[in-house]
Amino acid sequence: MTIASFLIIAWILSWFKFDRLFIQAFKELFKKEVTKATYYFTFFCIGTIGDITLFFNGTFYDVLVS
Repeated sequence: MTIASFLIIAWILSWFKFDRLFIQAFKELFKKEVTKATYYFTFFCIGTIGDITLFFNGTFYDVLVS
């Protein structure tokens, strides 16, 4: 559930050109060329970490039932 939430957040932020800001900042900080796929993959990874944290805390199923 958290993965979908973070991907929706990434999509909404892209309306405000946050994806361009992210790509430019990543390029300047790490000297690597990145694309929008990297932008969405970053949000996917954050959501995955959130889901894993909920799973190990035992609250994963509480979120799905509620």
